[in-house]
This record gives sequence, C-alpha cells and structure tokens, in this order.
Amino acid sequence: MLNQATLQLDQLQTLENNKFPTDRSSVLNQRNTSVSPDLVEEDIEAHQVNVPRCIRLNFDDLKSFEILHNQFKNWGLIFDNSLVIQPSNPAFPSRSGLKVLMGSPKNGFLEVNFLRPVNFVSGLVTSSQRLVLSAYNQNDELVNESVLPTANVVGSGSDIPPNTLLSVTANSIKRVNFCCFDGNFTLDEFRFCLTT
Repeated sequence: MLNQATLQLDQLQTLENNKFPTDRSSVLNQRNTSVSPDLVEEDIEAHQVNVPRCIRLNFDDLKSFEILHNQFKNWGLIFDNSLVIQPSNPAFPSRSGLKVLMGSPKNGFLEVNFLRPVNFVSGLVTSSQRLVLSAYNQNDELVNESVLPTANVVGSGSDIPPNTLLSVTANSIKRVNFCCFDGNFTLDEFRFCLTT
C-alpha cells in the first residue's frame, strides 16, 4: 500500500498586498482529496485526477522525523533542510493536523524549489524569532518577501498569534526559503499556486 499524503485544493482570492493576515479569510472554497506523493504523471492521467491550480500540503500522512525532500517531486516540489515533526513543545502548536515541518539539520532555515514556476506561496508559521519568507525567480533574483516581524510562539507575549499566514506572490517563483536567524520555527499548511 502506498503512503498517502493529503493535498488540499484551494481557490484563492487575488491578494492586493503581501502583508500577512492574522486569519485565513483569504482562502475560499476549500475541499480535500488524498493523493500519493509517489504518483507519476501517467498514473495521474489514468486515475483522471485533475491537477489543481492551487495545492495545500498536509503532512499528517508522513512519518514523524521523516526527512522531507522529494516526496512531492511529482507535484513539482523539492524540499531542502526540512523535517516532519509532531510538535512536543506546546509553544509551537500545529493548526490543521498533528504534524508540521521544521528546518533541520540547520535550525531556522527551510527551502522549497519548484520544478515548474508558481505565482503564490504561503504557509502558517510559528517562530521563536523574526522570520522572513523570500521568493526567487529562475535567475535566483529576489522577487518578493514577507516578514513575521517578531516571535509568535505561545507564551511570547506577542500580539501576533501562532500559526500566522505568511505569503508571497510574484510571476515565475522558482524557489522560496523561510529564514529565522538564530531561532526555530514550524511550518504548517504549505500552499502554492501554479503559474498558468
């Protein structure tokens, strides 16, 4: 039996700016479907699965402490420095399930490379320090960034709640990284939209 990973299909509103909202009201008409990260293109056609324009990853079907790298390669993503965890520290709660991602082995850094260009990337972040989500094009030029200005872990005293949405939009995003200098963070509900 194949290890099943869950994708969430979304229809997104057009974002007028790249500041993070404190809630998820920018996401409309969500519906869930389970798809194996190991499906090849021929299998997708054989199962008559429509490749969605926007995809949300749910990490609950992956194993705790699994290194996330190319499990979603057939969906056009390669992760770097990423570990699937079930948070044991209550300061880093998950939002939609039991498992989240964290940067590892290098703390405070996580990168995602896209095999096909995307135009929107977002995730819910809980961080012990200021965190920056940066987007780069095929020439490795910075095309957009979004900033969590301060820590938002439970008990930090921050006005920003845990699991705050950070997002970037730009034409032809090929790579994003989440960077929290000298700190730790978790990433939940990673979402991206394909360039059409």
